[in-house]
Amino acid sequence: MAAPSTDGADLETLARVADRVRTNIERVIEGKPEVVSATLVVLLAEGHLLIEDVPGVGKTMLSKALARSIDCSVRRIQFTPDLLPSDVTGVSVFNQDTRSFEFRPGGVFANIVVGDEINRASPKTQSALLECMEERQVTVDNATYQLDSPFMVIATQNPIEMEGTYALPEAQRDRFMARVSIGYPVEAAELAMLQSHTSHTPLDELEPVTDAAELRKLTSIVGEVYVSEPVQRYAVAISAATRRSPELSLGASPRATLHLVRAAKAYAALSGRDYVLPDDVSGLAERVLAHRLLPSVEASMGGRTTEEVLGRILAGVAVPEGQRS
Repeated sequence: MAAPSTDGADLETLARVADRVRTNIERVIEGKPEVVSATLVVLLAEGHLLIEDVPGVGKTMLSKALARSIDCSVRRIQFTPDLLPSDVTGVSVFNQDTRSFEFRPGGVFANIVVGDEINRASPKTQSALLECMEERQVTVDNATYQLDSPFMVIATQNPIEMEGTYALPEAQRDRFMARVSIGYPVEAAELAMLQSHTSHTPLDELEPVTDAAELRKLTSIVGEVYVSEPVQRYAVAISAATRRSPELSLGASPRATLHLVRAAKAYAALSGRDYVLPDDVSGLAERVLAHRLLPSVEASMGGRTTEEVLGRILAGVAVPEGQRS
């Protein structure tokens, strides 16, 4: 069967818009091009992004910079221990004048939802995001409300060793397409940050460089990127290997495999290709899969991380030959 072809002009448009967004974000986030690229991949793949790192490295700045780069509705939810599920999804309130209940939308009713320090809220409140992240809808009092497209959750969290945090449930982590860690900047980038952030805040100067309608067009372009059957089998083999590994008590879910392929399609499109390479899949595997995996007791006691285990698994999975078929 012949591979569907994505128009070269479409890929050029995608690259041009993505470059504008990248430039905007890098005005705020100094010296982290790989993190910005991963953020764009998740955006174009219609996924959700989890940013995990210690306080003060720019997690919230990254999420707000992306949100401000797009002319669409944006809501920020500050997750705290006393936050209620209804604060996230919305609540029905009785109107004395009309003698009926009216629905008041919560924080998730936006194109981009910034969930700051998501793991400081209770698991009950965290679970309020499960339906909207997977199904793009919210159900309150037996009524279902559809969320506008595009819809993306960008959540930040501190490492679970930090005081006052709750570990995200497995079902919640599985709904995030990728996890990124910003890390500390190199000295040159930190010096540039001091020079640009002490006199003013670059975030306040960011202007939108695209909008929701254009973003929908770009995601449709990504959807047309071709994935050959050998590459699909390669992605499935990686996920299957994580489920068989004795070093993992929880492997990758079928949703994780789907997210991996979608992310690979977005990465290929950003690279100017209308087809996915095996290297696209393996190169994104750690960001897409590692946060979903749980090490076995023996692996944890041996000090082995899920990233290390995943690296050995990837080395043992046969890579298909050729670029496309």
